[in-house]
Amino acid sequence: MDTSLSSAAAVTATARTGVEMEALVAVSAAALTVYDMCKALDKGIEIREIHLLEKSGGKSGHYVRAGGRGKGGKR
Repeated sequence: MDTSLSSAAAVTATARTGVEMEALVAVSAAALTVYDMCKALDKGIEIREIHLLEKSGGKSGHYVRAGGRGKGGKR
């Protein structure tokens, strides 16, 4: 059986610091939670492709992953 699951996290902050790591940790924790709940069914579960889709603000400005789907919809 080939099944996949997508997870996303949205993070906002009032401070002038980036919160990319918090969003990536949230998605990673969600994936690990699903793994923990499903490991009895299949020990070969893989967690793949955790990446930042979009970021705005901060020192580095706006970022949208090439081919990604950020808040702007189709990319």
